[in-house]
Amino acid sequence: MSVDFKEFARRMDKSLDHLHEEFGAVRAGRANAKVLDRISVEYYGSETPLNGVATISSPDARTLVIQPWDTKLLKDIQKAIQTSDLGINPQNDGRVIRLVFPQLTEERRKDLTKQVKKYAEDAKVAMRNIRRDGMDYVKKLKKNSEITEDDQKKAEKDLQDLLDKSIKRVDEALAAKEKELMAI
Repeated sequence: MSVDFKEFARRMDKSLDHLHEEFGAVRAGRANAKVLDRISVEYYGSETPLNGVATISSPDARTLVIQPWDTKLLKDIQKAIQTSDLGINPQNDGRVIRLVFPQLTEERRKDLTKQVKKYAEDAKVAMRNIRRDGMDYVKKLKKNSEITEDDQKKAEKDLQDLLDKSIKRVDEALAAKEKELMAI
């Protein structure tokens, strides 16, 4: 009998997806609408994501333009951006809000690189925890005599292979993000 690891593989994929979301929110000196994904504005009494109340466009590599569907939201959007961790001062002209992304300094690039390394390490820790859960599951199956000792060894090796592949994908994503951050 072979052990089914689809659930553990799905959880590892989910960790990797979360890592990509975290990486997308780290700005790399270029305008990217993903950096606004975490920002929400109060709209008719409920917190609404910024892209749910405005059109976000990028006229050039260093600028994002936010055009709310309701101009009454301009001040709220401006305040939400200022209180976020973006570190960019929004410019409100009464119709749209412009975000101009400055060229990153060498020091800021190094800080962002440390931040993405931490995100990658957190993803690896989550994946190792998933492997541990899988190992516990396999030991429980063995204890209940649902699998043989050979099946247990094979299942543990399969779990380790799954983890190794997932961590390799994390390292590849990290390398790509570091390259993006260090590009001038």
